Amino acid sequence: MRLRVTPGDLNAFFALLLDNVVNLVVLTGLLTAVFGMPAEFVLTRMVPGTAVGVLIGDLAYTGMAVRKGRHATAMPLGLDTPSTIGMAVAVIGPAYAASGDPVTAWEVGMASLVWMGVVKVALSFAGDGVIRLVPRAGLLGPLAGVGLALLGLFPVLKVFSVPVAGLVATGVLLFALVARLPLPGRVPGAVAAVACGLVIVWVLRALGLAPPATSEPLSPGLHWPWPGFGHVLAGLPAALPYLPIAIPFGLLTVVGGINVTESARVAGDDYRTRDILLVEAGATLVAGLLGGVAQSTPYIGHPAYKAMGARAAYTLGVGLVIGAGGVLGLLGAVIHLLPEVVVAPILLFVGLEITVQAFEATPRRHWPAAAFSVVPVLAYLVSIYTGQLVAAGATPGPVLAREVETLAILGRGFILTAMLWGAALAFLVDRRATATLLAFLVLAVFSLSGAIHSVDPRGALGWPDPATDARPFEIAAAYALTGAVLFALVRAARPDPDGIERD
Repeated sequence: MRLRVTPGDLNAFFALLLDNVVNLVVLTGLLTAVFGMPAEFVLTRMVPGTAVGVLIGDLAYTGMAVRKGRHATAMPLGLDTPSTIGMAVAVIGPAYAASGDPVTAWEVGMASLVWMGVVKVALSFAGDGVIRLVPRAGLLGPLAGVGLALLGLFPVLKVFSVPVAGLVATGVLLFALVARLPLPGRVPGAVAAVACGLVIVWVLRALGLAPPATSEPLSPGLHWPWPGFGHVLAGLPAALPYLPIAIPFGLLTVVGGINVTESARVAGDDYRTRDILLVEAGATLVAGLLGGVAQSTPYIGHPAYKAMGARAAYTLGVGLVIGAGGVLGLLGAVIHLLPEVVVAPILLFVGLEITVQAFEATPRRHWPAAAFSVVPVLAYLVSIYTGQLVAAGATPGPVLAREVETLAILGRGFILTAMLWGAALAFLVDRRATATLLAFLVLAVFSLSGAIHSVDPRGALGWPDPATDARPFEIAAAYALTGAVLFALVRAARPDPDGIERD
């Protein structure tokens, strides 16, 4: 079959390209502006491998669409926004803050991404089983937390860094994409928002009313992705404390991949779920081995791209531009050109969409479970700032110090905690006594191992020593006892008037 280029491919190309560029801008901005990593190191070591992962995934999806025929629309693939931000603020940034060495932080990011890829490859053959085992409140609730906390607050902080540009760009985006009102000339909402914000930033800079660019653009040059087998091996021990955060992010993209494959099937393109998941898992794994630090995922926009008239050329174009731009250093110039204030509204919109989808796709009776699973994410968000204050020399009083430490413990392993909290409450709502008990027992075991609620300041895994710190045993006992009490109460409860069966 021949590859055909349609006018719809052009529109879809710019939309998908902008999504990926925004993620690279935010990844670079968080690591450099928030954690102080050298910009050149991020752009020459981390970005090339990350970009090549996108290239590999988009090439594979393009080939799958071409084989299906001239009317097939390729599945869009790009960097996963929640985990890109999560990897920056919860894995790579803290690893750099702890070590002061960008190479160590890079190795931790690579090793974490490789582990995510390995887990995703395994789950590609069992993704449907994961969906059947864990309620949607447990799978999508953590995404709602990430959408509200990480994709909500962080972009808003950037919007208010230059409020005139940021708020105008946000307003235009909300007008076009949330209110779904047409812009003059039918200009795409994301493009219009970025353009408006960029023009205002340039004018304010010319008038001396906005801060200048924080760094010089990276000169174009050849930056081959680093084959990082040695770096991955070196990073594995240091990456262990971060795996309870990183691996659940990989699981969430598997869930998302299953959902978007189903949406593509409804739109008319019947892709095999296992093939879609294997491609994104393989792209993530290869990216990690080549120095990348952010995973790829199939995007939820396939039906929209198909409605545009896009076929297979748009994913080919995006893959080539992102891949070549990362290797040739061109993305550094683009990232420098687009200040975070003008792309932050797009991330805010993504966060809103993720949050809304988490509740729309969850049965109404499980909404409290989805909301419950947001709490550990909020705890992690607060602990980021309290940890920075303490590291900067703040000395809270005894009561506040205990609360700060409690927040930190609650936030460690927050994605895994959120998934299990949401699942446990969903099981309880459905009066599934045994499933509720098992969920709390898993929470107990994970809290003992440090996979969640680690009492180690680095979030390290390992069996605790009761002579040193008894808190892991106290938390584990609390989970186990709560599960036992709820099991007994559900068994003793009257039959459900709504007809929900107990196990």
